[in-house]
Amino acid sequence: MSDQSKAKMSLQEAVKQQLANKKKQAQNNASANSSTSTKKLTSQQTKKVNNQRRKTGS
Repeated sequence: MSDQSKAKMSLQEAVKQQLANKKKQAQNNASANSSTSTKKLTSQQTKKVNNQRRKTGS
């Protein structure tokens, strides 16, 4: 875009155009790497340490 067209464009139109560009970019990113964008869920339960030897004392 040249400086003249920017000056003629109202602020509201500029904001709308930027928002549309952001939406397009977000859609492109989501479709391009949808498999890598989300991490596979893992269990949040931590493994408990086996302290059976300590309990039995042997």
